[in-house]
Formats: sequence, C-alpha cells, structure tokens
Amino acid sequence: MGGISLNYLVRRLLVFFLTLWVAATLIFIIPRLAPGDPISAMVARMTQTAGFVENSDAIIEGWKERFGLNDPVYIQYIRYLGNLVTFDLGVSLATFPSEVGTLVGRALPWTIGLVGISTAIFFVVGNLLGALLAWTKTPKLLKALIPMSMIFTSIPPLLAGLLLVYVFGFLLDVFPITGAYGRGMTPGFNLEFIGSVIYHGFLPAMSIVLVTFGYWALGMRGMMVTIEGEDYMVLAQAKGLKPFYVLYKYMIRNAILPQMTALAVSVGTLVGGSVLVEVIFAYNGMGTLIFTAIRNQDFAVIQGTSFILILTSAIAVLIIDLSYPLIDPRISLEGR
Repeated sequence: MGGISLNYLVRRLLVFFLTLWVAATLIFIIPRLAPGDPISAMVARMTQTAGFVENSDAIIEGWKERFGLNDPVYIQYIRYLGNLVTFDLGVSLATFPSEVGTLVGRALPWTIGLVGISTAIFFVVGNLLGALLAWTKTPKLLKALIPMSMIFTSIPPLLAGLLLVYVFGFLLDVFPITGAYGRGMTPGFNLEFIGSVIYHGFLPAMSIVLVTFGYWALGMRGMMVTIEGEDYMVLAQAKGLKPFYVLYKYMIRNAILPQMTALAVSVGTLVGGSVLVEVIFAYNGMGTLIFTAIRNQDFAVIQGTSFILILTSAIAVLIIDLSYPLIDPRISLEGR
C-alpha cells in the first residue's frame, strides 16, 4: 500500500472517526447553551413583522413537538447522531420546510469556489515569495519589496473586505460589491455566467488572499532557512547544479511538507474565516448561510453546516497524512 502499514491506516481512521464524533457532540451542545429556543425566536420574528400572532403559545408548543424539542436531551442527541450517520441533516426551523441538505447543496459550491481559488492563490504565492525571501540568489530589490507586500497580513479579512469595497467598489467603481453573479442571470456552464462569477468573486477572494499569504510566506521562509545548511544542499551546490534546479528540487520540495500539513489543518478555519467576508459582499455561500442560521437560532442549519465544515477538514487532514510518502519519498510509515 505504498509504504503505509495496515496498523497506521487503521489508527488514522480511528482518529478520523473519533474527531468526527467529538466535533458532532460539541456542535450539538454549543447551540443549546444560548438562551431561548429557535421556535420561540421564529414566532418572535413573526410577531415583529405582523404585530400580533394569534395563539402563539400553542404554535410554539406544536412546533416544538413537531421537531422533537420537547424530548429529553439524550433522545435528541441519539436521534441527531443517527441522522448524521445517514447524512440526514434535518429540516430548517427558520425556513421550514426547506431541508438543510438542500440549503447546504446550494451554498457549498460557492464557498468551495471562493475559498478553493483563494487558497490556491495565497498558498502558491505565499510559499513562492517565502522561498524567494530565503534564497540567497534572490535580487536585493525583490527581497526588499516582498516584506512590503505583507502589510495587510496584520488586519482581519473583515477590514480588508471593507477597504476593497471602498476603493474598488465606490471610488473606482470597477468591481461589484454584492452578489455572486449578475442580477437576472440564470446559472449555467457558459462563458457569460462564468465570467460574471469571476468578476463578482474577485473582491471577496482578494480580501482573503491579501491578509493570508503573508503567514505562508513567513512559514516557508523559516523552513527554507533551516534547510539551506543541510548536507544534501552542500552536495547539490558542490555538484554545480543550476541554482533554480536546487531551489525547486532540493529546497522547496523539502520545505513544502510542513506547509501542506498546515494547509490541511487550516481548511476549516479558512471556510470559517470567510463567513464575514461573504456577509459583507452578500455572497451566496456557506458563510452567509451560517450567519443567518446563528442569527435565527436555527439549530438544524447550524449543526448541519458546522458538521460539513468539520468533515471537510478531517478528510483533508486524513488525505495529507496518507499522501506524505508521495510528497517526500524519505518518509516511510511502516511500523509507525
């Protein structure tokens, strides 16, 4: 199995499922720590809109019974775990009768596209700049300019998004500031729609990239510095190999492994960090869905979206762990 022992594979799978169980339990508990309940919150919103809701107490009790909120907590927990095993995420309490799976299915592709493209950009750009920053052959002017490009790293994506909206949306008026695509367009695989998606997604993606790539550049620089004095580096230079070949084949290839691990671990954080970005730009992704669910105390949507994010992160970590031998042939997982 490519150097991966059966014992190692079994242990990694056990850790994977244990992580999912612990995370699912926390997802079940945390929303219920907040005061109130989603049914009362829904009726309160109806009261604010209509001014009066007749027989509100009866409505609240009826809906609680319908969604099993009157059952003991342990019964709700067992039912919740059983539904997760079958990927039945339930029904939204705030937008009944919409199913959580349907809501996630609509929002997830937009977030995957936004976060996926942003991640690819800042990971490649950040690691490349970090490698150039540590490489002794890099021109001094470029070494001076690279740190200046990291000034946005110290600000949160929220402020970066607001800054980009103000500059490119209001002052220059070159990019739209809301929506995932043009109004009145029908989603489809055609050049017009794809172009509109890229056009509308530029500012949200840049608000993530600008504040993130600096961390990866600094991490890559640190790894490159530790590798530069290794024996195989001295041997490569003694052989008279071309500098760019040494940079790629010996330095970047050996320094990238911890960065790949960090990327897998941070997948969930990246999606979670895009929540406010999506809200600012009214982007139809998971961030907007989570924000709306938290505001409406929609337990089913909070649990479903959070579980999907954690499942994505756990799968990413598992894939990276099993891919180590392919990234670095020196790593042998036999007996470990």
